[in-house]
Amino acid sequence: MPSEAFLDIDRVAVRYGSTPVLHDLSLAVGRGELVALLGSSGCGKTTLLRTIAGFLSPTSGRLRIGERDITRLAPDRRDMAMVFQSYALWPHMSVAQNIGYGLKLRRLDRAAIRAKVEDLLAMLGLAGLGERNVTALSGGQRQRVALGRALAVDPEILLLDEPLSNLDARIRQTVRHEIRALQRRLGITAIHVTHDREEAMVMADRIVILDAGRIAQAGPPERIYNQPASPFVADFMGADNSVTLEADLDGASVVIAAGADHAAARLARDLLPTANTLPGQGTFSLRAFFRGEAAALVAADEAVTGDETEALLLTGRVLAVSYPGGVWRHEVAIGERHFLVDDATCHAPGDAVAVRLPARHLFLFPADGTTKPRGG
Repeated sequence: MPSEAFLDIDRVAVRYGSTPVLHDLSLAVGRGELVALLGSSGCGKTTLLRTIAGFLSPTSGRLRIGERDITRLAPDRRDMAMVFQSYALWPHMSVAQNIGYGLKLRRLDRAAIRAKVEDLLAMLGLAGLGERNVTALSGGQRQRVALGRALAVDPEILLLDEPLSNLDARIRQTVRHEIRALQRRLGITAIHVTHDREEAMVMADRIVILDAGRIAQAGPPERIYNQPASPFVADFMGADNSVTLEADLDGASVVIAAGADHAAARLARDLLPTANTLPGQGTFSLRAFFRGEAAALVAADEAVTGDETEALLLTGRVLAVSYPGGVWRHEVAIGERHFLVDDATCHAPGDAVAVRLPARHLFLFPADGTTKPRGG
């Protein structure tokens, strides 16, 4: 969390009729920070963005920019600009007219508008296209025009409502880097709504994961990815494989008892990225989450079994193999569960294998779902 909040969202609640959507949500955004609101459909991220913009009014709570209370201000008095998923460009206008539209509404003289628009065209890689009709542009170019129109009015805060979701994958990767570079260059504060995990990781200074109208975890991308605070966050951030284990916690180690589909293991707590979510001692059922790309496959007769200190070994059988590029993707049956595990070596369907899960890539949580909260 930034040491000094520029945008301060203080215990904001929003309802649609009698249905609560945001639950006393608090978030502080620093000046010049790009925060990504990440989550699945219906989690409240777009509702939060629209509340910040002034299109929705909170049922309780406050919003401030610096010392200025904006909770009840109209959208056009908040010094914000939004870039929409649908571009929302005027189809009968040229590129330059679309970018300069907000400046025209503010009654700037033509020379000032022309100069501002030319600067933005150059900055956005659209030089020479000012007189072209926006309907003659590619999707990536249209999104740059929409971004230029938003930036033309020099907003204090830029709001991005899934602006890249209509672009194909190759163009999306290019435009996301362009937006990030431009945001850093201008030092503008930005709130970016997305359901795309990779997009949030690449663009944001800080990610806020929402779940059912509450913040599940907030922090820098690398922390969210490597130290998920809950099973929900681990699953959402790609660690969607999980197994249940019985373990004794003795303070320095997590001692996992052997089971029908896994070997005994003694994992040092200082190797476990989620060690601080676990109780200090006692016997517990745990859920272990892991990403397929973090695992390694070895033939069952080559696996090292016994008291592993740096990894957990699961035993299973290969059901199917595919080659998505760079690695072999294996569907592995472990007990009644099926997992996708990537490995550089191809193992044939029917092979008995061990899945080796390094402790540093293993996210352990109490099976009852209770965890210690972590923000940041």
